[in-house]
Amino acid sequence: MGPHAAMTLSERADELEEQMARDLEKIVTKSVLFNLADGKVEMESGPALQKKYPGKYMLMGADPRLPPMPDKPTLVDFFKCRFATTAHLLQSAKHALKNGESEKVVIACLVHDIGVASFIRADHGYWGAQLIEPYVDEEVSWAVRMHQALRFFPDESVGYEYPEMYVKYFGADYRPEPYIEEEYKRARKHKWYMSARMICVNDLYSFDPNAKVEIDEFTDIIGRNFRQPKEGLGFDSSPSAHMWRTIMWPNRFL
Repeated sequence: MGPHAAMTLSERADELEEQMARDLEKIVTKSVLFNLADGKVEMESGPALQKKYPGKYMLMGADPRLPPMPDKPTLVDFFKCRFATTAHLLQSAKHALKNGESEKVVIACLVHDIGVASFIRADHGYWGAQLIEPYVDEEVSWAVRMHQALRFFPDESVGYEYPEMYVKYFGADYRPEPYIEEEYKRARKHKWYMSARMICVNDLYSFDPNAKVEIDEFTDIIGRNFRQPKEGLGFDSSPSAHMWRTIMWPNRFL
């Protein structure tokens, strides 16, 4: 019986990851958030890591395992090199475009789930809104933030029903947390309510895996509705620049 026969799939994955780490020139660390997602409240210290990988320094820049980013990255570069899944975003934006929505709604649909695609699922509407706030109209970032609450509540006036997928994913008895319900009530009275609601209407919960939509189809709309900093996203000293840098360099030691 081989040495790996008694190992679980998780243990084999850890061993493979360990070997890959040893093959790198620099020590690649995992954040506390990464470990929390694995049910572990822990973090390896610097001395422990250097003892584990003698003669190596900590990674303080680009991770060679990830696609390289240009010196002055744009939103499109993040779509192509850092967002884990874009089909849903692209198809939702295309759907909004075909439905004759305003460019503000189209760009909002294009970026409404970038919190999920680039960072974390929890409170993704809030994360996504903070990422884009310095670069879009206030109505767009507000809509992205509020779609997180609105998606749980139907609106017959625009034909939006509670998604069947949520019943499948969360169970028929699931109820959103109180803060989500309160957010919905506030959003319902807001002047931009319908902008956020249109994200939900055009949010394709069963998107076509065979449909081909490219980010380049939205170059003009992005150009008119996303204020791309000349220094590049992450280097313009905006309130969210650090968030873009974290997505670009997720394994920097500090």
